[in-house]
Amino acid sequence: MIFTATQIAGILNGEIEGDETVEVSKLAKIEEGTKGSLTFLSNPKYTPYIYSTDASITIVDQTFEAESNIKTTLIRVEDAYKAFSQLLDYYNMVKMNKTGIEQPSFISDTAKYSGDMYLGAFSYLGENVNIGENAKIYPNVYIGDNVVLGNNVVVFAGAKIYSESIIGNNCVIHSGVIVGADGFGFTPNEKGEYIKVPQTGNVIIEDNVDVGAGTTIDRATLGSTIIRKGVKLDNQIQIAHNVEIGEHTAIAAQTGIAGSTKIGKQCLIGGQVGIAGHLVIGDKVRIQAQSGIGRNIKDGEVIQGSPALGYSDYNKSYVHFKNLPKIVDRVYKLEKKINDNE
Repeated sequence: MIFTATQIAGILNGEIEGDETVEVSKLAKIEEGTKGSLTFLSNPKYTPYIYSTDASITIVDQTFEAESNIKTTLIRVEDAYKAFSQLLDYYNMVKMNKTGIEQPSFISDTAKYSGDMYLGAFSYLGENVNIGENAKIYPNVYIGDNVVLGNNVVVFAGAKIYSESIIGNNCVIHSGVIVGADGFGFTPNEKGEYIKVPQTGNVIIEDNVDVGAGTTIDRATLGSTIIRKGVKLDNQIQIAHNVEIGEHTAIAAQTGIAGSTKIGKQCLIGGQVGIAGHLVIGDKVRIQAQSGIGRNIKDGEVIQGSPALGYSDYNKSYVHFKNLPKIVDRVYKLEKKINDNE
């Protein structure tokens, strides 16, 4: 897509200083700007680059004052960082404004959807699927029977949404996500053989949830696995059956959450965290990366380690752990001295 300085200034309600007709077709960091690219300056640390950048257009604050000649066309706005973010949103909206039903694809006769849906090639909509307005479903997506998708949902290529799953408004499901696979439910018989426990529940994802690529959310054994509104899930996360994640919690990549654990609101969970099953994690909990959680956590705790300790206790303990060889050597010397004196 190609935009002129005039078009960009119109979108951002900005003021042009330079060539109004100059065109851009790509985005760049200010230090890497080339002809035909758009960049921005908000951090004073990068100010020297504005005098050397080859970017065709640079978004700057209204208060910016040049100290020497500038080649790039400026667009002055109230807040350059926010304006650039706004432009990225607009760019994505235009880029993703696909419509129509591509072929080959399969839509069940009982599926319901609005006329503005985009359905990519080789996608499948099962029996009694119900899809809201302005849905974008990219190629090779599978949507099973009785699935409900809200308004403005985006499902990227290759995602699989199993039967009975419910996904709210304004959700983004990235490539490779699997929603509603069976939970890991098996029980041994008298011979020690594992017998599958039927997983008859579903998955409910509320409004404004983002699910990163390769993440798996298992259906409940009974009832629902629930992802509350505003939750943000990174790539490659495993969420087991009957887990509930509270509103506006964010979880980083490669975290695993075992069955029936309840996580509170506004928690921040780092990468590669392991959380055992049937636990209760309170609201506004902070869990540092690679921690192992095997107990209930109270509201507001900040924890680290495996098994996890209080964050400050872990740091104090780590200092001693680092010095453990020296401490052991000192103990041996003291013991020898005591024995010699005896």
